[in-house]
Amino acid sequence: MTNPVLVTILGCEIGFWVLVVGGLLLRYAVRLPRAGLVTLALVPVLDVVLVVAVAIDLHRGGEVGFAHRLAGIYLGCTVMFGHRIIQWLDERFAYRFAGGPAPVKVPKYGPERSRKEWADFARWLGAAAIAAVLTVALSYTVADTEQREQLMGVFGTLGVITVIWLLTGPVWVAGSRRD
Repeated sequence: MTNPVLVTILGCEIGFWVLVVGGLLLRYAVRLPRAGLVTLALVPVLDVVLVVAVAIDLHRGGEVGFAHRLAGIYLGCTVMFGHRIIQWLDERFAYRFAGGPAPVKVPKYGPERSRKEWADFARWLGAAAIAAVLTVALSYTVADTEQREQLMGVFGTLGVITVIWLLTGPVWVAGSRRD
């Protein structure tokens, strides 16, 4: 794996899980809530690292590929879904290590499930918007004309993901009936 942007994305993903699990373990298992909070507060630093890495690679004339387009999508997803993932895990750590209440499962059918699916889809739309804004920002600040054209390929991917998410999420749940 020689693509520096792909390596950075992988490093950010590993870093995300190390910081989240480490922060929650500090909070609940080791009983150091302040240290856990500080560790969890470092998660957004990874997003900054990713944006800087992509910008530097583009500025140095790096050939735009899958990883460059993925970086914006990854950033959008971490911004829009990261807090929710941390909250989900926090509930489970609190239950396991601190005697907190058992996590509540969302039912497979019904209005509550439908609300969840629409909320997830709305988060995806936010993630797609962040990816789009980042792509345009990088395209007009550090990318050259050829790189800009290649970066714009992300919009087709965002459209495909959006349609698939809509159909397999909210529309699927709306069409499902409990027998």
